[in-house]
Amino acid sequence: MIATRKELEKEEKRTLAPYALLSAWSRGREFEEQEDESRTLFQRDRDRIIHSKAFRRLSGKTQVFVATYGDHFRDRLSHTLEVAQVARDLARNLKLNEDVCEAVALAHDLGHPPFGHAGQDTLNEIMQEFGSHFEHNEQSKRIVEKLEKQFPNFDGLNLTHEVLQGLAKHQTLYDQQTKKITGKALEAQVVDLADEIAYHNHDLDDGLRSELFTFEDLRHVALWKEAEELMHKKYDRKSKKMDTVVLRHRTVSKLISLMVHDLLKNTDRAIKKYKIKTMKDVLAQPKNIVGFSPRFAKKVSQLRTFLWDNMYQSSRVIALSKKGQAILKRLFVKLYAHPELLPPAFYERIQAPHGEKLEIVVKDYVAGCTDQFATQLEKDL
Repeated sequence: MIATRKELEKEEKRTLAPYALLSAWSRGREFEEQEDESRTLFQRDRDRIIHSKAFRRLSGKTQVFVATYGDHFRDRLSHTLEVAQVARDLARNLKLNEDVCEAVALAHDLGHPPFGHAGQDTLNEIMQEFGSHFEHNEQSKRIVEKLEKQFPNFDGLNLTHEVLQGLAKHQTLYDQQTKKITGKALEAQVVDLADEIAYHNHDLDDGLRSELFTFEDLRHVALWKEAEELMHKKYDRKSKKMDTVVLRHRTVSKLISLMVHDLLKNTDRAIKKYKIKTMKDVLAQPKNIVGFSPRFAKKVSQLRTFLWDNMYQSSRVIALSKKGQAILKRLFVKLYAHPELLPPAFYERIQAPHGEKLEIVVKDYVAGCTDQFATQLEKDL
C-alpha cells in the first residue's frame, strides 16, 4: 500500500505534538504550485535542497581544516549531514516535525563561503567597506530564495514559509555575538542546538586526529572526562588499553549521547514548566525552550572555550585561515575591478536594466566558490 500525502499529513497530526509544525497547517510557498501526491510540503523542501547546486558545493568548503589537510577531516557537507542526523533524532524524541528540522539543517550552511569562518569574516570586512555586511545565514536564505535557478517561472527553490523562517532565525552561540533572535518554532530551535552538538563533537574528533591537543589535555575538561569514564565503564577495564582511534570514537559518541539526553530532559521540563500547548505558546516565549540544563550548559561552555583556545586559535589553523583570507581578498578585488571576468550569468546581472550593484554580484559569486575553485581561479586571474 502506497502512503499518499494526505495520509502522511494525517499521520503527522496523530503522532506529533500539538505545538509541532504540521504540513497541513503550512502557510505554503510564495509562488503557488501543484502539491505532490506522495510527499508533504516539507519533504519536498528537503529534496529540493539536496538537489541544489549550492548543496553539492558544500563538499568542497572548509569546516575547520582545508580539504588538502587530510582525507578524513570534516568539510562543510559532512558537518551539515551530522547536524541533520542529530536534529532528526532530537525532533523524533520531542515529537516535532523531523522533515522541517532536516530541511533547515541541510540548508543552514548553504551560504557559507570558502575557508570556513575566516572566509565569512573576510567577506564581511569587504562588504562593510560598501556600507553592507556578509553573514552566512542570510546568504543561505538568499540562495534558496533567489540565486538557485531551477524553475522557469520564479527564482530560487520556492521553499515553504516555515522552512524559510527556520533559516532566517537559525543561529548558534557563535552567531549570537552579533544578534539574538527570538520567537522561533521548536524545530528551528532544535536545529540550532543540533548544530552546536555536531560541531563541538566533530571538532573534538578532528582536533585529536590532527594532534592539536591530546587525550590528557581533554581530561581537564569536565564533560570529556565524564564521557570517557562512562565509556570505560561500559567496556570494562580492558578498555583502559583501548586503541587510541577506538577510544576517540567511543568517547565522542558517548559525549554526543550525554548532550542529547540532557537537552531532551531539560526541554521536556521547559515545555511543562511554561505550559506549552500550541505553536502560539511557543512563539510567545521570550527565551528559547530547547536547550541544555543550567549546570550542563556551564560544562558545554567550558568545552567550547577549550576548543576556541586549542583549536580555532591554534597557529596551524590560523595560518591556513589567513592563507584563505588572502586568496578571497585578492579574488574579490580582481573581479570587482574587472567584472567582465565574471561568468556570463553573473555579468548579465550587472548589465541588465536596473542591474544589481557590482559588489553584491561579486560577493554572491565568491561566496559560492569551493576552496579549491577559489584558489585555482585566483591563480588563473
